[in-house]
Amino acid sequence: MTDWPDLSALELLVAVADHGSLSAGARAVGTAQPNASRSLARLERRLGLGLLQRSTRGSTLTPAGLMVVEWARQVLAAATELREGASTLRDEGTARLTVAASQTIAEHLLPGWLSHLRETEPSVSVVAHVENTQQVVDDVRRGRADVGFVEGPQAPSGLHHATVATDELVLVVAPDHPWARRRKPVGPDELAATPLVSREAGSGTRIALAAALAPRELAPPELEFASNAAVRVSCEGGYAPAVLSRLAVADALASRALREVPLAGVSLHRRLRAVWGGPRRLRGPAASLVAIARA
Repeated sequence: MTDWPDLSALELLVAVADHGSLSAGARAVGTAQPNASRSLARLERRLGLGLLQRSTRGSTLTPAGLMVVEWARQVLAAATELREGASTLRDEGTARLTVAASQTIAEHLLPGWLSHLRETEPSVSVVAHVENTQQVVDDVRRGRADVGFVEGPQAPSGLHHATVATDELVLVVAPDHPWARRRKPVGPDELAATPLVSREAGSGTRIALAAALAPRELAPPELEFASNAAVRVSCEGGYAPAVLSRLAVADALASRALREVPLAGVSLHRRLRAVWGGPRRLRGPAASLVAIARA
C-alpha cells in the first residue's frame, strides 16, 4: 500500500509557511506545539527531507520545505474539492456556488465574505478555488466558476466586472538587507532592473508590477513561487527584495520581520475586481457574494 503523507501534517506545514513560525502555525490548525513538532518530524522522515530549520529562535522553512509547501497546497486543494464534491452529491438540490479567487484575495478577503454569505444564506453550498489571476479568468470564461475575484490592473476582456476593493503593492526587504537602511527611494528603473523574489507569471501581483513599470522589462526573478507566503518567507530569509500586497505583509511589517522600502516615480495601487460571464446582471448567491464584497 502506498505510504501517503498525512493530510493534517501537510495542512500544518502550510500553516507554518502562512503564519511565519511553528508556534503560530500550530495555533492556526488548533494543535499543541509539541504535537505539531512531532507531526512535522514524522512528515520529514516519511519524505526523507528536512523541511524545517530549527534553532533557539524558532523554526523556519528550508528551501526544500518551501517547495513541499507549494505541492502540499495542491494536495490540500484537491482533498477539499473531493470532500466538498461528495458533500454536494449528498446534499443534491442545495444551491451551489463555485468561486475562483486569486491568492491575495483568497487569503485575506474571501474568508470574511464567505462567512457573511453563510450567515445570510446558510443553505448555499460554496466551492472555492484558489488560483492566480489568469487561471481565475480562464475558469470564469470556461464556465468552471460562477464568479471570480482578480487583482490585475486592467479588467479582463469579454467578461462583466465590478470593482470590490482597492489594494497597494509594497516593496519589502529583510531587516539586514542594505535597502532596509536606505533613505533615497527606489525609482522605477532600479526596481525593474533588480531581481526579486517574485510570484509566478500570470499572478495578479506580477501583472500589476509589470504594468506599473512598463515599458521597462522586469529583471528575471531571483526566486519564483506560486504563493504569497513562500515569497514572503524567502524575502524574510534575505534572498532578495519582494513586491507584495500590503495585505500579505502587514503582519510581517508590524513585527519588523520585513521592512518597507520607499518608492518614487511608480504607483503600485490597483483595483480588486469581481468578474463573471453570462448576463450582465448577476443573480442568486453570486450576486449576494459580490454585494457583500463591495460593501
